[in-house]
Amino acid sequence: MSFKTLDQIGDARGKVVLVRVDLNLPMQDGAVTDDTRVQAAKPTILELADKGAKVLLLAHFGRPKGERVSTQSLSMVVGAVEQVLGREVMFVSEIAGPVVSQVVGILPEGGIACLENTRFWKGEEKNDPELVKAIAENADIYVNDAFSAAHRAHATTEGLAHVLPSYAGRSMQAELEALGKALGEPERPVAAVVGGAKVSSKLDVLKHLVGKVDHLIIGGGMANTFLAARGVDVGKSLCEHDLAPTAEAILDAADASGCTVHLPYDVVVSKEFAANPPSLRTCNVHEVAADEMILDVGPAATEALADVLKVCKTLVWNGPMGAFETQPFDTATVALARTAAALTREGSLVSVAGGGDTVAALSHAGVAGDFSYVSTAGGAFLEWMEGRVLPGVAALSS
Repeated sequence: MSFKTLDQIGDARGKVVLVRVDLNLPMQDGAVTDDTRVQAAKPTILELADKGAKVLLLAHFGRPKGERVSTQSLSMVVGAVEQVLGREVMFVSEIAGPVVSQVVGILPEGGIACLENTRFWKGEEKNDPELVKAIAENADIYVNDAFSAAHRAHATTEGLAHVLPSYAGRSMQAELEALGKALGEPERPVAAVVGGAKVSSKLDVLKHLVGKVDHLIIGGGMANTFLAARGVDVGKSLCEHDLAPTAEAILDAADASGCTVHLPYDVVVSKEFAANPPSLRTCNVHEVAADEMILDVGPAATEALADVLKVCKTLVWNGPMGAFETQPFDTATVALARTAAALTREGSLVSVAGGGDTVAALSHAGVAGDFSYVSTAGGAFLEWMEGRVLPGVAALSS
């Protein structure tokens, strides 16, 4: 898809630029505990400020449902934004109207201001044209740098792109370019790793991927549902037995499209879900006892999956292979992640990963920085994997 970037913005000196960012930051005891999303937006904000633009940040924070909630004011995070940017950031308690107009008047070229939580206004989530118009009246340019909110057709994620000259910020640009390489026009063969607890949460992802990739590697609890659909007794493992027909349909669709589905043939089992339990053992999937549960992919299958990655050129990863938060059920996830990272470092694999559990799993394996791209977007990344059109992205290409 084609979209304009900051490279096409021209002379920004003195221009008022609305920059949609993601400042929905985790907090504890009134302090920001993770500034990753601010770090992602930093290059765009500073590039525009250094070009002499007056930068107005737009973002949501929590779910105030159209009401002013003091604990969800963006004033809570401005200090963290200032610390990351190394610049002073003015906080503005409105997003439109005369107050913002006055701020624009006094803000120097290169100045940065953070407007209030956009979700304090009911028109934000309704994508109200009147609110869009009111916000746009105080600006010259719109930049969207919040891919994580691009699956929402809200006033500040989609509406503004239709009424102002619109561009993708550096973080959005990097995300879209990485996703394009992964499933848009990928170099083949393409592998997808899809893990997690339940098939039901990723049905649309699986249905979409079997028509897009050459190898589909299924891990986590959802692999148990597919094993059960194939007649394997998975004991007391997490399993959605009622989805067996759906799993069969996905396997049939994969066969029809030439996609090879990889399920574990040896597994790590235990009678209890606890760290290093005494009942821990590795066995063939057909040897799982009635009182045991599958908690990770076994070593033989993990090695075979690593061999699959070695013949692929592109990898998309979403979800862990086992219950990685508890040792030793992180073994398969860590091993496969390190294989993907090594292949990426040597230049033979383009690797794109995303989703909350995935980021945590790759960080746990110590390889998040070695993948070609790791998306911190949750819902937006998942919807992209489902093949859906993301309103905030589509608006930039219109």
